[in-house]
Amino acid sequence: MSWLGIVIVVVAGYLALKVVGGMLKLLFGALVLVGLYLVLAPMLGWSSPMG
Repeated sequence: MSWLGIVIVVVAGYLALKVVGGMLKLLFGALVLVGLYLVLAPMLGWSSPMG
């Protein structure tokens, strides 16, 4: 493998990690919003998905 191939593999790996990190941030943000809804919905009189 030439030095150009090694550079491309390293850059692609770095970008893949950045994409996975961004997706995890979105997932955790959505989980926080769902958790807040589950806690606040009964207090505010909104319909609760739990029953």
